[in-house]
Amino acid sequence: MAVTDVDVFAHLTDTDIESLAVELDAIRQDIEDSRGERDARYIHRSIAAQRALEVTGRVLLAASSRRSGWWAGVASLSVAKIVENMELGHNIMHGQWDWMNDPEIHSSTWEWDMSGASKHWRYTHNFVHHKYTNILGMDDDVGYGLLRVTRDDRWKRFNIFNLLYNAMLALLFEWGVGLQHVEIGKIVKKRMDHDEARQKIDEFLAKAGRQVFKDYVAFPALSALSPGATFMSTLKANAVANVIRNVWANAVIFCGHFPDGAEKFTKTDMIGETKGQWYLRQMLGSANFNAGPAMRFMSGNLCHQIEHHLYPDLPSNRLAEISVRVREVCDKYDLPYTTGPFLVQYAKTWRTIAKLSLPDRYLTDTADDAPETRSERMFAGLELGVDPATGRRRGLKTAIAAVRQRRRDKRARARDNDLAA
Repeated sequence: MAVTDVDVFAHLTDTDIESLAVELDAIRQDIEDSRGERDARYIHRSIAAQRALEVTGRVLLAASSRRSGWWAGVASLSVAKIVENMELGHNIMHGQWDWMNDPEIHSSTWEWDMSGASKHWRYTHNFVHHKYTNILGMDDDVGYGLLRVTRDDRWKRFNIFNLLYNAMLALLFEWGVGLQHVEIGKIVKKRMDHDEARQKIDEFLAKAGRQVFKDYVAFPALSALSPGATFMSTLKANAVANVIRNVWANAVIFCGHFPDGAEKFTKTDMIGETKGQWYLRQMLGSANFNAGPAMRFMSGNLCHQIEHHLYPDLPSNRLAEISVRVREVCDKYDLPYTTGPFLVQYAKTWRTIAKLSLPDRYLTDTADDAPETRSERMFAGLELGVDPATGRRRGLKTAIAAVRQRRRDKRARARDNDLAA
C-alpha cells in the first residue's frame, strides 16, 4: 500500500539523506540571500495587473449591453480572480513576501477573494498540508475526505460516485476549501468541542456572507445603475467567473498532488523524521507540469509544485530557477522528478479517480505497485547494488525502471508460453 519507510523506498542511505538536506538547504539560503528589488517589483506589478484586469472586467460588464461585451467582461474578471487566487492569495498567505515587511502584502493581513477565511486556510494548508504532505490520516488534502485517490482507502459504496464528486468539487472548489477547516464530519459525529465548532462555523459564515454579498448583491446592484447592464447580467457574470476560477484552481492543485508518481505515506514515516526525510517526502509526494511564462503566472507558479513543497515560503517567481537545481539534485541521487504536459497530468488524475471508484477486485495492478499507489514492497526480490560501469549506487529511478522491465519480461514470457502451447 502506501510507503511505510521512505528511506528504503528511495533507496538512499542515512548519509545520502543528510547530504541531500545540506544541498537543498544551500538552495534555500542562496535564494533568501538574493531576494530584493527584483522580487518586490514582481509582486507589486502582479498586484497592479490583477487589479487592472478586475477593473476592466467590471467596466465591460457595466458599460456594454452587447453579448460580446458581456463575455469579454467575464473573461477579464475570470483571469483577475484566477490571478488573485493563485499568484497573489495563495502565495502571499504562504509568507513568501513577508520579508518585505509590507503590511499590505503580508501573510497575516491578506484576505483573498474566496468564500473561505484566510485564517482557516493558513492553518489547514500552510501547517497541516505542508507539514504532513500526503501522510494518510494526517493530510486531509488526500482526497479531501470525499474522493478515493489511493487504494489505502478501503472501497465504500459511495466511492462509485467518485467522478461525480470530483466534478462537483471542481465547480464549487472555493466552497470545498472554505469548509475544509470547519470539519463538518467531526461536528456531525460530535467529535469536536461545541465552542470550537461554533467559532469555526461563525468565522466561515462571516467570510462567506461577505463574499456572497459582494459578488451577488453589491456589484450587480452597482452595475444595474448603468443603462448597459442589469442586476442579473452581472450576477450571472460573477457566477461564471467564480466557476471558471474554481475549475482552474482545482485542475492546477490536482495536477500537483494526484497524478502518477505522487506518492502517499503512512504515519510510520513521521516517527523520528529528519529534515532530509521531510525534504525527501515532499519531493516524492508532489508532481509538476510543463509550463511557459504565461501558464506559470496563471498557475501561481504551482506548475513547480515539487519546488513549492520544498520551499513553500520562498517567492513564487523564483521557483523556475530553483527547479533547475532541484532537478540536478534528483539526478545526482537517482530520484524521479515527476512532471509532464498539463493535460496529460490532469488526465491521469481523472483516470485515477475513475479507476478507484471501483472495488479493488476489478483492478489489475497490485496494491503495492499501481500508478497511484506504490510502496517499498514493489521492490521485493530486486537486487540493484552499485552500477559496475560507473561505480554509482543505483537508486529509486533505476529501481522503478527495473521493476517495469521485470514486469514486461514476465508478460513476454507468458505470451511465449501461450504461443508454444
